[in-house]
Amino acid sequence: MDWPIAEVARMSGVTARTLRHYDEIGLLPPARIGASGRRHYGEPQLLRLQQILVLRALGVGLPEIGRILSEQVDEVEALRGHHRRLLAERDRLDALADTVSRTIVELEQSRKDGTSMTAINRPENLFEGVRPSQYEETLRDFPEHAEAVARRIAAMTPQDVEAGQRERTARMVRLAELMAAGLPADAAPVQAETDAQYRALTKLRAVSVEEYRAIGRSCVDDERWRAAYEAIAPGLAAYQRDAIEAYAAAGLG
Repeated sequence: MDWPIAEVARMSGVTARTLRHYDEIGLLPPARIGASGRRHYGEPQLLRLQQILVLRALGVGLPEIGRILSEQVDEVEALRGHHRRLLAERDRLDALADTVSRTIVELEQSRKDGTSMTAINRPENLFEGVRPSQYEETLRDFPEHAEAVARRIAAMTPQDVEAGQRERTARMVRLAELMAAGLPADAAPVQAETDAQYRALTKLRAVSVEEYRAIGRSCVDDERWRAAYEAIAPGLAAYQRDAIEAYAAAGLG
């Protein structure tokens, strides 16, 4: 028995575009291609896709996943290894949940007292439980950009990767401050922050107007992206989307 690409996309939550990309880079060839050119996947391919998604959830880049899958011999032993990593990830998520909970409490208290937020005074508190390579996983619906990010991360030191994560979070915090000040998404200071974000993206590869708009929509439509923004400030995901839309409509700077 096999399943067409549309059904595999529905079952797995991976877009058909991403599945085609996995085929193109040799990571997940289909079991067969029908007369109409439609890809079909069998049970071995579904098991391989499961492993790919588990490794992606653990922050492993596509090139490294390809190496891991090409070297593994025993699927059961490989799954045991994935299971151990998932348990470690569970512990990391518990730490992250504690971090967000603590940040919420401190934000609420600072608003009541009119004082500075303790977590911002000690910015390292914002990053407990955060794995920098998660950024790559949030780009899975933009495979070409995810590949560019993976290549960049592979060439960076752990310190550089952490610094990049901190800078991305700092941009989100700056945007939240502009939103809290009541500035509209198309205001000049907001657009300046959006321009900095766009230029950071284009250091990796060219990003078209439509792709940047799609990335903006993902801030709201993608559960992981939305949660990251909303953890900083409620409404920030939609504010970021609107800022990107205004920036793109103005001609990408």
